[in-house]
Amino acid sequence: MDGWILFGTIGFSLLPISELRGAIPFAYFQGVPLPQAYFISVAANALVGPLVYVFLSSLHRLFIRWGWYRVFFDRTVTTARLKTERKVEKYGYWGVLLFVAVPLPITGAYTGTLGAWILGLDKRRTCLAVLGGVIISGLIVSMVVYFGIRPLSIFLRSV
Repeated sequence: MDGWILFGTIGFSLLPISELRGAIPFAYFQGVPLPQAYFISVAANALVGPLVYVFLSSLHRLFIRWGWYRVFFDRTVTTARLKTERKVEKYGYWGVLLFVAVPLPITGAYTGTLGAWILGLDKRRTCLAVLGGVIISGLIVSMVVYFGIRPLSIFLRSV
């Protein structure tokens, strides 16, 4: 695997907008075997939970003084709270896992970790739940990449 493909795969895995939804297809369509694309992407995305906690416990305290950052963060927190609160309050850490496992926009390791932080959940248990969700999400994305969306249509409702 070329270095730029590895770098791109890890980069997509760590970006909040793409995470596994972008990383696995990127690597696969660059010629990386799907199992290797899965493991690299999941390993990188699994780091998001601990990295978010490190950020929130250190740099966030410095940045919150800046008005533009406070506005951006408040908007992000509001979105995360709205998306995760019902599931997490109802199902606890299983809710975090399921929320992260669904590979849709606005779901994923970033929003799941941020939502758990907002709700005051334990860091270690949250990171484990996020890891479980990342593993499942990676499997779903890999299946969609490999088989296409058709075999997964049993889970989708026609509109």
